[in-house]
Amino acid sequence: MSTTLDFSVWPSAERPWAEVADLVAWAEDTGWHGFWYADHFMPNTDDERVVDGDVHEVWTILSAVAAVSSTLRLGSLVSPTTVRHPAVLANIAASLDRVSSGRLVLGIGAGWQINEHRAYGFDLLSPKDRVDRFEEAIQIVRSLLTEPRTTFSGRHFTFADATCQPTPVQSRLPLLVGTGGPRMTGITVRHADEWNVWGTPDTA
Repeated sequence: MSTTLDFSVWPSAERPWAEVADLVAWAEDTGWHGFWYADHFMPNTDDERVVDGDVHEVWTILSAVAAVSSTLRLGSLVSPTTVRHPAVLANIAASLDRVSSGRLVLGIGAGWQINEHRAYGFDLLSPKDRVDRFEEAIQIVRSLLTEPRTTFSGRHFTFADATCQPTPVQSRLPLLVGTGGPRMTGITVRHADEWNVWGTPDTA
């Protein structure tokens, strides 16, 4: 068991790029471990209301951070599979792992922010169906990132002899799942490499 802790930065997606770029330079210079960024399109209101506010797109920012850094681990915290199709996620992840020379952690989740789903027409689904969809998506993403071809037939997704090229630099690009629920945690245990959870040590 490791006896050290690694610390990462997680700036708000509402901060201007100039501030984020300064933070990245500072984090590298002072030896921080990683840089995480949320995947949302608008400020959260916990209901259907849409409010104004700049929210920068995660994969654009992570690509920019990859280009201006050399040591920080990079990760999405987390990309919802209600919004991001697993083929799109896998191909983005593989390409960004190449651009960053093997520094990416792909963070994914089942989706939760109500106002952005309603505003953009993304189907949030019922809790059970959302988790069912996620369970299919994480298996597909893993296969696309590790296998030459992916064939999958599920209730939510169907893949036939699909590729993901170029392949990642990392032989097993880490998948992180953000969740706290018991069923999602079970999926995390079976399919993911890292876990993001809110709560006390007792909860963990």
